[in-house]
Amino acid sequence: MRKTVLTYGLAAGALMSALMLVTMRFHDRIGFGTTGLLVGYASMALAFLLVFAGVKAYRDQVAGGAVTFGRAFQVGLLITVLASACYVATWQVVYYKFMPDFLDQYAAYSLAEAKKAGATAAQLAATTQEMAAFKELYKNPLVNIGFAFLEPLPVGLLFTLTAAGVLRRKGRAEAA
Repeated sequence: MRKTVLTYGLAAGALMSALMLVTMRFHDRIGFGTTGLLVGYASMALAFLLVFAGVKAYRDQVAGGAVTFGRAFQVGLLITVLASACYVATWQVVYYKFMPDFLDQYAAYSLAEAKKAGATAAQLAATTQEMAAFKELYKNPLVNIGFAFLEPLPVGLLFTLTAAGVLRRKGRAEAA
């Protein structure tokens, strides 16, 4: 199981990290809005397709063609966690070395969106205060890591659950 998890987890993590690096180069054009969310989560979904491949490889090559939902879920979850850890590591480098002003840009975007939506002066002040508090919180590397980990994890869990459900297969002796 270890070899399968390492192979597919690192491949998914490398793909997700590479896609993050590519999209960050075009962040000015993609932005924080719906397009940015779609591009970001689509790249995660693409990388997490390797969860299916990893669970299938485990079932077919290691487990003799049979795998329970629980074991398939375990393999998929480990692949997801490893891929997410790669994503987090990449984000830490990007954020601290190349985009230390990321939260300033995000705060400016949030305020501009609030203004566009017709926010009152009090609402704009509250948004400004929330963004300042978030920026202060984000300075703590453990908080930064936690938030970064929470981005790909739900997507990976969805793929893990689906893969475990679709790829489970009883052994020949159990099926009879």
